Amino acid sequence: MVLLAGVDEVGRGCLFGPVVAAVVVVNTTQEQALGELGVTDSKKLSAKRRETLVPQIQALVTDWAIASASVAEIDQLNILQATFLAMTRAVEKLQIKPTEIFVDGRQTIPRLPYPQQAIIQGDSKIKAIAAASILAKVQRDREIIQLAEHYPEYDLANNKGYGTQKHRQAIWQYGLTPHHRQSFKIQPPPQQLELLPEQE
Repeated sequence: MVLLAGVDEVGRGCLFGPVVAAVVVVNTTQEQALGELGVTDSKKLSAKRRETLVPQIQALVTDWAIASASVAEIDQLNILQATFLAMTRAVEKLQIKPTEIFVDGRQTIPRLPYPQQAIIQGDSKIKAIAAASILAKVQRDREIIQLAEHYPEYDLANNKGYGTQKHRQAIWQYGLTPHHRQSFKIQPPPQQLELLPEQE
């Protein structure tokens, strides 16, 4: 039986927190069933809907796994390599090995011993990738919401670590936490730009 795996990541563009990847393994029937379940790109679904879908996806598919790369690993390796690391860890956790892997984006995962295809906007085209995006998104959001309790100034429960104006304002005001990505160049919020020294 042909088993296809969809891989996606969440948090690559964030200023705070890990990058999280998930993989979902399906057969043709399960891929179709994911569509009937309403699985689509996680960004098109409400947080409540994503939470509802997680146990349904996990019960339906042949196998699934979630893994991450830490802020320290992101700063050490760079965000692209850390993303590949999280994806590799997720695939290596699978109990049932796929025939082929579909990866959301422009690049396949280096050094994985599987046939792979990179699919641009794959989370809108392949249900297994969309399901992986949902699992990764819900897992990461849960982690960030827990951390938000310790760092209330940064509005993390709302921005999930992305560089919103309110988040950047807090960084400008309070500095970086141990969970911020030190290697990322963080632009100041608009109202702070005029306070910067002029470029010569």
